[in-house]
Amino acid sequence: MATPHAPRFTARFPHRRTGASPTVTAPRPESSTLAVTSVREASVAGLRIVLGFVFLWAFLDKTFGLGYATKAGRGWIDGGSPTEGFLSHVNVGPMASTMRGWAGETWADWLFMTGLLGVGVAVVLGIGLRIAAVSGTVMMALMWIAEWPPAKHLETGAASGSTNPFADYHVIYALALIALAAVATGSRYGLGARWADLPIVRRNPWLR
Repeated sequence: MATPHAPRFTARFPHRRTGASPTVTAPRPESSTLAVTSVREASVAGLRIVLGFVFLWAFLDKTFGLGYATKAGRGWIDGGSPTEGFLSHVNVGPMASTMRGWAGETWADWLFMTGLLGVGVAVVLGIGLRIAAVSGTVMMALMWIAEWPPAKHLETGAASGSTNPFADYHVIYALALIALAAVATGSRYGLGARWADLPIVRRNPWLR
């Protein structure tokens, strides 16, 4: 026999139905794609900035003698030569004698330092990545030849210290520069997009 309270009990829980299951809303495919794209672009930008800082820091240390690779008081502004210390000790590889002859030359100092500064600034800011990739790759190739990893021994007969006959950090840096020029040109993380929008850059895509 029904009681007056039964209708009120039923109306209090209208959402409970036998066999009903909660509705799950699937994420939009567009949202997932945007998230993946954002992570990828941020990762590439992080690599770009760190790699650019490697070149930029080398320029600053060699210019001002910050006490890392270049001792205080031995910087370029103090009259030191950025190339003499390295090139004068090249004693392995097919260009050893040639590179020793370049050591301390004014033109070599200026080319080397200009390259470090130009590549460093361009890569950190994300502008001119194609030019930076070519310039940086040439620099890395010359430094690779100077150290000549294929050799197990120096001209003196001492062990060269090489741990790999081909792949070292010069090769990795060069490949990273080339990859950045291929995928990070015009990136919104940095000044790449604004740079690519300049009239002179639009007319000359190789400047991107």
